[in-house]
Order: sequence, then C-alpha cells, then structure tokens
Amino acid sequence: MSFADLGLSPEVLQAVRDAGYETPTPIQEQAIPYVLMGRDVLGCAQTGTGKTAGFTLPMLDILAAGRARARMPRSLILEPTRELAAQVAQSFETYGKHHKLTMALLIGGESFGDQEKKLDRGVDVLIATPGRLLDLIDRGKILLSDTKLLVIDEADRMLDMGFIPDVERIVSFIPKIRQTLFFSATMPPEIRRLADAFLMNPKEISVAPPASPAETVTQALLVVETLDKRETLRRLLRHEDVKNALIFCNRKRDVDILYRSLAKHGFDVAALHGDMAQSKRTETLERFKNDEVRLLVCSDVAARGLDIQGLSHVFNFDVPHHAEDYVHRIGRTGRAGRDGRAYTIATPEDGKAIAAIESLIRKSIPRTQIGDVPALELSLEDGDHRRRGGRSRSGGRGRTGNRGRPEAHAPREPRRAEKQAPREPRRDDRPRTPAPPPREPEPEAPRFAQSRPVRPEDGLEAEEAGAPIALAAHREGARPHRGGTSESRVVGFGDDLPAFLRRPVRAAGA
Repeated sequence: MSFADLGLSPEVLQAVRDAGYETPTPIQEQAIPYVLMGRDVLGCAQTGTGKTAGFTLPMLDILAAGRARARMPRSLILEPTRELAAQVAQSFETYGKHHKLTMALLIGGESFGDQEKKLDRGVDVLIATPGRLLDLIDRGKILLSDTKLLVIDEADRMLDMGFIPDVERIVSFIPKIRQTLFFSATMPPEIRRLADAFLMNPKEISVAPPASPAETVTQALLVVETLDKRETLRRLLRHEDVKNALIFCNRKRDVDILYRSLAKHGFDVAALHGDMAQSKRTETLERFKNDEVRLLVCSDVAARGLDIQGLSHVFNFDVPHHAEDYVHRIGRTGRAGRDGRAYTIATPEDGKAIAAIESLIRKSIPRTQIGDVPALELSLEDGDHRRRGGRSRSGGRGRTGNRGRPEAHAPREPRRAEKQAPREPRRDDRPRTPAPPPREPEPEAPRFAQSRPVRPEDGLEAEEAGAPIALAAHREGARPHRGGTSESRVVGFGDDLPAFLRRPVRAAGA
C-alpha cells in the first residue's frame, strides 16, 4: 500500500514524496483513514514506528478548510517534553509546506511575548507542553472553546512525568464535541482509564506488542562494580565503531558528572537534561543532529520520540528504574530498518531491574565482557552477589566485611572479677532514717481578696479591725511571715502607713 491509497490530498502526497517517503508504516496505514473519517483513535505502538506522521498528515487535510480566530486555536497537540513538541512542529513544517496553515509552538524557556503575538494572529495548529499552555490559559491569553481536534501524544510519558492532572484540566476547557487522537507506547491501567474518559467510541489500533524492542537492535549487558562503570564505558566507546551515540543516566546530576569525565578523557561529548535552559537544550540537540558532537550524555528527557537519523549506538550507563524506559531508550537506534547496538552497564545490585526488563521484552539480554574489567553476576537480593573474577572494593571480602573470619564470631572472654569496681549501694539498700513528725499547719494570713469593705457607720475601730490587709498588718505584734520577714510592712508603703489610710470614714450627710 502507498500513501496515495490512504485518501490524502495531492498537496500532502507531494510533501511526503519530497521528504523521501513512499510506503506508510503499519501505524500510519491503519490510523490515517480513520482520522480522515473523523473517528476518535486510540493508538498503541512502539516508539519509532511513525506515530507522528500518523496524525500530522490527516490533520493537514482536515484543517485545510477554515480559518482560525485570534486566541482560539482550531486544533491542539499536547506533548510531554519540549523536544517532542519541537519535533512535531518540524513535521508540520515539512508536510504542510504546500498548505497555508498557521502554527504556534508553546513550550517553556521561550518568550511569552513572541508566543502571545502568534496567538493573537490566530493559529490553526497549536503544539504545546501542559505547563506553558496552562500558564497562558491562566493569563487569559488563549481560549480553547473553538478547538475541534485534540491530540494527546506519548500519554504514558505524561503519566510518568506527573502531567495527567494538568492534561485533565486542559481537556476540561475543550468542547466535548470534538475529535480526539490518543497515542501511547504502552497501555497500563491508568492510561486505559484516561482513554475511556477522553475518547468516544474510539478505533483501537495496536501494531506491535507493547514495549517490544526493534529486532534490528543488538543488545548486550555488562555487569561490573560501580567503580568500574566509567572505565567500562570508555573501553566500549574505544572498542566499538561508534558513529554517534546517546548515553543515558538516571539522574541529571550524574549527567553532568559523566559528561565532565568523558570530556576530560578526550571524547567529543555534550550534555542534555531538563535543568538546562531551553536555548541551550535546543542548541545542543541541533549540534548533535548535525554531527557536530559525536556523543550526547542525557537523561530520559531525550528518551522518547526523538528521531535522530542514523544513530549507531545507545549506552545505558544506568539501568532505568522502569522497564518500559529501557525499550524507549534503545529505540533511539535501529530505526527505519537500520542496524543498531545497545549496551547496558549494570551492577550486581541491579538484578531485580534487569529481571523486570527481560520479563517485559520476553527474552534474556546477552551478557558480555570487555577487556580485563571484572565481570560479576547479578543478584536478586541486596548485598548477595557472586564474582566471576577480580578483586572487590572491600579488599577481597566483597560486601560481607568481616564475614568469613573465624575470629569475627569467637565468643568474648568474660570480664575478670578483680577488674570490676565495687558496686555503689542502691538507694533501696541504704538504711532509712525515720521521717520527721508532721508539722502543725499554721494559720493563714488574712487575704485582701477575702476582706469586707468598710462601711461609714462602723467607725475607726471597725476600720482598724476590718479585713483591709494594710490595717491588719500594721498592728503591733503581727505574726511574722514564714519566710522570716515581718508582715508589719505593707508592700509599696514602707514602714509607716500614709495618713489618709488612718483617717476615719464619715457617713454621708453627717
């Protein structure tokens, strides 16, 4: 079957021929006719099978008739990473050169002003990452009420990166009456749930078993000590006929460390990870695509969807945490029927991760060894690996430390009695002295709070005998306080009372 049999317009067919393609891939052959019919499509296919052209080619014909209004795109394509979004934009430029459709790319790291100007002019195709699109929606710079065609690409990658809540919020702004194209390399239960929520009576297309590596990729596994990983990689790079290669690390910090190490040893290398500025990431990727850089150390930000022509090798410096990521990494080589080679450098502690990968791809990865770097065996239990040869990092005893030394488990000698100091008598052992007899409670001093107010008819005698603490305490012979101070002193007045406190109180009208 040729592209002409799929029902595409002459303009699109001419652009496809100009790009050098004649025969559609299986995913393109099955998806394009249903997209042109206006059906929702649920596509599951391994990476590198041509999914991007499977929706870009029919979208060009669907959008050919009509005109976009300002800030209201007619179609939306969501991508998990900036690199994937830029690659889709490039595909639209390649296949849509005979159309007069407008396009805008909304990704982080670019100027808001330039993107807003494109939206103000109106765009037919909007390609965006979830974060930047939500920023512009919150700013009121874009409306999705006129979007009739939605594409969610690399949905399983969206799930891994935590973008699903953002995707669900974006979809809530789009009319329910629309055409939705949903593509994913794998179909876990979470992705199936999303597909059921977003799609209406979709046509399901699956062209290959999920997460199956291309048969054109030759795989190999090397198991070495952690301290031998860099030396193993350097020997592989010198031994193999490497035209260009991607070297994957699990962490962005390790990308920088490995990049500096390879550059120090004279390799032509660059680094690519998510913490780099967008302009630097774009520049680095273009240099690698143009063969200006031979080796690219990267994180999983470059693992999916990047179509690098003629990539000869992929090196997994770290075993990926998820088995699916292994397939996506090595899928960067061996594309379009070309041969490729993929090497994975593991440590004995990676046994469980390797077992998960081999279970997913349904075959064992061949083991190999290079030079005199000691080869080890994988272990499914932490700290229990066996060696085929060579010394260990702990000086010949592996990870067991003193295990194996007979004196390590010898019983300790009992302490000698003469070395023990005499025990101090406990508190309970000491003779108890008889408790002193209880003291009789002393009468409480009169309190100011319990005093009775002095009435005018009581006279001076009542005032002196009444409850005010100032008069009661001033009497001679007042009982001294338990603390040793006399209560004859009134706080704040010194030794003598003021005269006005000793004046008789006269009744009113007397």
